Amino acid sequence: MHYLTDYHIHTRRCGHAAGEMEEYVEAAIQRGLKEIGFSDHLPLVTHRDPELTMGEEELPQYVEDVLRLQEKYRGVLPIKLGVEADFIPGYEEQTLRLLEAYEWDYVIGSVHIISEWEFDDPRRIGEWDSRDVDDVYRCYFDLLRRSAESGLFDIIAHPDLVKKFGHRPQADLREEIERTAESFRKAGVAIEINTSGLRKPVGEMYPAYSAVEVLQQHDVPLIIGSDAHRPEEVGQDFDRAVAWATQAGYRETLVFTGRRVVDRLPLNETEKRQQRPTA
Repeated sequence: MHYLTDYHIHTRRCGHAAGEMEEYVEAAIQRGLKEIGFSDHLPLVTHRDPELTMGEEELPQYVEDVLRLQEKYRGVLPIKLGVEADFIPGYEEQTLRLLEAYEWDYVIGSVHIISEWEFDDPRRIGEWDSRDVDDVYRCYFDLLRRSAESGLFDIIAHPDLVKKFGHRPQADLREEIERTAESFRKAGVAIEINTSGLRKPVGEMYPAYSAVEVLQQHDVPLIIGSDAHRPEEVGQDFDRAVAWATQAGYRETLVFTGRRVVDRLPLNETEKRQQRPTA
């Protein structure tokens, strides 16, 4: 049982997820989650790729479906309306146009593209062979900082996604991580401990534990997300994420409504139960 939130849940509309939305909700109820949020991929503003995101014409129905589920499960499980949006330099206005059309509870920002290269897309994994891994990492962290500073996002997703296929830098990038953490703090964004990395070739949560420590030292708040693309992945491996977070010094996670932090939940379930009023 988890007295936590899972704000990173996808739907079939993104083209690389499976299952009905109700199945994700029922899985969250079984996990004992405090609340959830759907955050499927915002349509790409540079091109169309039905294997990565929904099309712009599908966005209204996605929002309507989340609102429908909010009513269906009212009193059972709070369901927030969220979205995951790619940060693509030079396209901030187009992204903002799509975001401003709806009343989101939170917006997750993510970096999947470096100079038109979807570095985490299995279809383009071969391009890693011609890249300098250290340079890729530096470009990635630069884009993370720029995404936070753009003001478009409330949460930064999987903040070392660049390691997804197991490529590791040779250089010591501690300074990059420190700069990124300070950028996040100044921008007022939260970061995500994302458990989906355990299901990827790298076999490690995002971000690495050493980065979680740095982020905590810079007072960057966090959420925990599963990045579920199948119902059974909702809330998956949250025990491991909580262990990392608490070991690094975190004590709470955030609750969002209307793009504002409205509550903070203790990561320690025992503390949460003790805080509940007795009959």
